[in-house]
Order: sequence, then C-alpha cells, then structure tokens
Amino acid sequence: MPEKLDALLVRLKAHQRTLILAMAEHDRLPAGSAIRGVAELENVIAAVEAVAAEQADRARRL
Repeated sequence: MPEKLDALLVRLKAHQRTLILAMAEHDRLPAGSAIRGVAELENVIAAVEAVAAEQADRARRL
C-alpha cells in the first residue's frame, strides 16, 4: 500500500506543478478558481503525505 500512496503523491504533485504553470502562463484564468484549485490540491497532497507517513511508521514498527 505505501507504494500506491507514493505513486499517488507523485501524480498529485505533478498535477499541482501543471496547474501553477498554467496560472503563470495564462493571465485570463479566474484568479479565485485557480487559487482555490491550488489550495484544494495542497490539502489532498498533505492528506496523502500524512497517510503515507502513518503507513511507513506502522511498517517500521512491525
């Protein structure tokens, strides 16, 4: 399971970078929705990182 979480985290971070680059390149993007998208993605990444850390801790204790 940790491998799947790591893979998901990599994909989420890549998506985040794509979104940030799109915001920088296209001034016509609605600022509110772009910022909201980045914030939501940051929240998801943080949640996945927390779960991955918990899984890694459990695996080390076993």
